[in-house]
Amino acid sequence: MKRKTILIAEIGENYLGDLDIAKIMINEVARAGVDIVKFQSYLASDVADDDPEKQWFEIVQLSNDDHFELKKYSEMKGIEFMSSPFSIERARFLCEVLGLKKIKIASLELTNFSLLDIVNLYSNTVFLSTGLANLREISDALQRLTNVKDCYIMQCTSQYPTYTRDANLNVITMLKNVFPRYHVGYSDHTIGNQAVLTAVALGAEVIEKHFTLDRNLQGTDHVISVDPEGLKELVLKIEEVETLLGDYRKKPTKEEEAIRSFMRTRFSKNNK
Repeated sequence: MKRKTILIAEIGENYLGDLDIAKIMINEVARAGVDIVKFQSYLASDVADDDPEKQWFEIVQLSNDDHFELKKYSEMKGIEFMSSPFSIERARFLCEVLGLKKIKIASLELTNFSLLDIVNLYSNTVFLSTGLANLREISDALQRLTNVKDCYIMQCTSQYPTYTRDANLNVITMLKNVFPRYHVGYSDHTIGNQAVLTAVALGAEVIEKHFTLDRNLQGTDHVISVDPEGLKELVLKIEEVETLLGDYRKKPTKEEEAIRSFMRTRFSKNNK
C-alpha cells in the first residue's frame, strides 16, 4: 500500500555548509523513500551583526547557484526539492527565479505578511508552520494565502528540542475542527519518533522531520534529527500506523467472514 502521509526531510543547516555532504544527505533521503527534501533560504547579511550565530549563517547560507545545483540533484534522485524563505528577497528568488511551486513557511515568518503575499502569488502548495503562534495569528496568515490551492497547517513547537509535555499533539485535532477547509500536519522537534507516529495516528497528513548524517554533531538541530537508519525506520513505522488505522469502514474482514458462522454458534448448544 502506498504511503498516504507526505514526509518532508528537513536538512536545513545540518549539511554544515558543504554541498558534497548535502548531496550525500539527499541520496539517503531519496533511498529511504521520503517525498520532499527541504533546505533553508536566507542571507547572513540580513542577520544583525551582534547575533551570536551570524558567522554560522555565513557558513551554511545557500547561494543562488547552490539552490539550482541542489534542486537539479534532488530531481535527478527522484525527490522533490523545497526550501523555506526567511526574507522577501529570498521568497522572490525561490518563487520567481527557482520556480518552486511548493514553499514551506517557517514559524518565525508566519506573521511576515509581505513574505506571505509573495508566496501567495506563485505557490500552489504551502506548508505553514505554527510554532510561536496563536489561533488568531494562524487565521490571519491563512487570509494572506487565499490563492494557494493546498495549504497545510503544521502543528509545531519552536523549542529545540521540544519536550514531550510541550508537543501538544491534540492541537492537530483542534486545527482540523477549526479550519476544516485546510490540510493539517506536524513539524517535529522532539527527540525520537513517538511524537511523529502519534501525529500520524491523529490524522496528520504531512510530517516534517529533521535529518542528519550523525546525531552526535554539535548544534541544536542534530539531536532532534533522525539519522539514515532512523529515517528508514520512521518511513516503515508510518506505513505500519497507516495500515493499523484502516479505512473507516466497519465490516468483517475476509478472515472473519470465513469463521463468522462457526464463531457465532460455537456455544449455542446450551443457550437455547
